Amino acid sequence: MKTLKETVEMMNSADYKERFIAEYEQLVIRYTGLKNMLEKWDKGELNFKPTCPRSTYNMQIKAMTDYIAVLEARAVMENVEL
Repeated sequence: MKTLKETVEMMNSADYKERFIAEYEQLVIRYTGLKNMLEKWDKGELNFKPTCPRSTYNMQIKAMTDYIAVLEARAVMENVEL
């Protein structure tokens, strides 16, 4: 998996398809990080105390999941290979 830094050049591209791919990759990177944190939280393995209640993180991961689904649908319609 790429890092956020590795997507910066694509975000600055003049080609909207490259920016689209970078947006998708950044979202997946962030989603994966949050998902991993929540899994550790569930196992009692976090090395910090979250500031927000779990319900807030649940709303965020749901929104991210929906956003990923929208981008994947758009990719099909716009012929963008993710």
